[in-house]
Amino acid sequence: MGNFPDADAQARVRLFASASSWIEGAARLQLQQLAGRPGMLAVAGMPDLHPGHHGPVGCAALARGVVFPEIIGTDIGCGMQFWPLDLPERRLKRDKAVERLAALEGVWEGDARALLAEHGVDAGAHADQIGTVGGGNHFCEVQAVETLVDAAAGMAAGLAPGGLALLVHSGSRGFGAEVRARHHVDGTAGLALEGAGADYLADHDAALRYARLNRRVIAWRALQAVRADGEERIDSPHNLAERQGDLVLHRKGAAPSDRGLVPVPGSRGTLTYLVEPLAPPDGALSSLAHGAGRKHDRASMSGRMRAAAGSLDRLIRTPLGGHVICTDRQLLMEEAPDAYKDIDKVVADLEAKGLARVVAVLRPVLTFKTARIRREQDRRGR
Repeated sequence: MGNFPDADAQARVRLFASASSWIEGAARLQLQQLAGRPGMLAVAGMPDLHPGHHGPVGCAALARGVVFPEIIGTDIGCGMQFWPLDLPERRLKRDKAVERLAALEGVWEGDARALLAEHGVDAGAHADQIGTVGGGNHFCEVQAVETLVDAAAGMAAGLAPGGLALLVHSGSRGFGAEVRARHHVDGTAGLALEGAGADYLADHDAALRYARLNRRVIAWRALQAVRADGEERIDSPHNLAERQGDLVLHRKGAAPSDRGLVPVPGSRGTLTYLVEPLAPPDGALSSLAHGAGRKHDRASMSGRMRAAAGSLDRLIRTPLGGHVICTDRQLLMEEAPDAYKDIDKVVADLEAKGLARVVAVLRPVLTFKTARIRREQDRRGR
C-alpha cells in the first residue's frame, strides 16, 4: 500500500469528517489507496478514521465482483451489543459486581458446542472461547443513562432515567482469525466473488454468527454478575462484508446504518452515544462511525502515560466516576482514554454530516477489560 493513488481513485472517496477532526494523513492516504484497488467503486471514511495494518479503520468500501478478506481482518464480526437492564443505578452493588465481573476471564460453563451447532457454526477448538471478551479494545461495560435526548425513542429502546444498560464489544475471537488464515490473499487483488470469494463469505458468515453469540453469552454472564435481567436490543457488527448481488460492501470499523439504533462509544473514561441513523447522504455507503477511533497507537501509549504525572493512578478510576476491571497494567496504558479521539467531536460530525442524531447519552460505571496479565512474549507478539 505504498503507492500514491491516482485521480480516479481519489474521486471515489468521500470523507465524512469536518476540517477540525483529527484525521491523520496516513489514514487519508490509506483511504485513497483502498479506492484504487481492482473492482472498487466507492469508499467512505467516517469521522473516527485512523490508520490500520491492512488499510484504514473507520471506513466502508463497495466493490464489484471481488471481496477483500484483509480489509475485514481477523476479528470478523467484531461489534457492539446493547442490553438495557431492569436494575436502576442506585441499586447496583458496585463492589460485589466488580468481584463477580472478574469471572468473565474464565471459560463459560455452558455447552458452547451445542449453542454453536444450534446456529450452524462448527468452530472446532475455538468453541471454548465463546463468552470471553478477549484483549485489545474489547470490553464489557455497565453504563448508566446520563441523558435521554429523545425520551420517546430512548424509552422505546428500553432506557429510563437513572437506569442501567450493558454494552459488550467483542468479536469472533480465534475462530475469525482461523477463517482469515484459511482464505489468505497476498497483495491487494482480493478474491473473485464467483469462486474463492464465495467460499470465503460462507466461512465469514459463520464467524459473524459466532461473534454475535459470543457477545450474547458475555452479556448473559455479566447479567448474572450484576444480579440483573436485561434484553438484547441492538447488535451492531462493524467488521464485516455484505454481499449485494455482484457487489460486496466491506465495513472495517464502520457500523451499519440500516439496522436501527447504533451505540457509538468513546473510551472507558468518556460517554457513549446511542444514535439513530438518518437517511444516508450520497457516498456514505449505509455506514456510521463505530466509536471514537484511536488517536495514538498502542506502542506509543506506554511512554505517554508514564510521562503524565499521576497517570497510572487514574487508569482504573475514570473522570466520570467509573471503575475499570483490569489487572494488566500494560493494557491499561494502551487503552487509556487519552489514546482515543474526542467522542463528542466524532458524534458532532455524524450530526453535521446528516448521518445520525443522538437519542441518548450513557456514562461508564463498570468496565471489564481483563483479569489476566499478559506474558511478556504475548506483548512482543501483538
